[in-house]
Amino acid sequence: MNRNSVYALLLVGAALGACQKDAAPAAPPPTAATALSEDEKTLYALGAMIGQKFAGPMRCSDKELEVLLRGVKATARGGQPEFPVDGYAQKFDALARSRAMAGAADNKAQAASFRDAAATETGAVKFASGLVYRTMTPGSGKSPKATDVVRVHYHGTLPDGKVFDSSVKRGQPVEFALNGVIPCWTEGVQRMKVGEKARLVCPSEIAYGDDGRGPDIPPGATLVFEVELLSIKGR
Repeated sequence: MNRNSVYALLLVGAALGACQKDAAPAAPPPTAATALSEDEKTLYALGAMIGQKFAGPMRCSDKELEVLLRGVKATARGGQPEFPVDGYAQKFDALARSRAMAGAADNKAQAASFRDAAATETGAVKFASGLVYRTMTPGSGKSPKATDVVRVHYHGTLPDGKVFDSSVKRGQPVEFALNGVIPCWTEGVQRMKVGEKARLVCPSEIAYGDDGRGPDIPPGATLVFEVELLSIKGR
């Protein structure tokens, strides 16, 4: 496969990954893969990996998805598109950005009541940055500075409870420089003592902003972390 073919596949995969239906698609039958040859499985796997990599904030309607697939079918075997398509790559980028901004605004609005409720929980403190901090299990050790390297366990979810990342599930704590992570963590973990477990509710402004991060953290997403501070390196 030449470079142009790979590039074309990446563009198609990016678009297909970005165009997600509002409702999650039904899971395929367990035996569906058995009907595919190894070559077909290879192509399917490539499409799936590209879709996962490029899944973004765009939400295409069924009609839009059909139009996209119509364009793929028109040219996949050497045919001509229905109209000149040169220059539309930039328009796709603009469309993706506009939908990302709209999605970010929606996510912020939907999470506002969740953040407000979190701030009223017993022991919770809301700071000027928007961080809502609540100690779950007190610690008795030192507190880190922003320049420290810390070792923690964490469990991250969206407001609806969906897990997007968890060292607890992996069974492996992580170490990182506290000034090299999202601002919510830099601020929140500095307020912890070694041995403490705390809940951090992070609005998007101090998390991943209007861009989100990959397919698991949408634009404008509020993030919820349960963090246990295990140690501070060198202290």
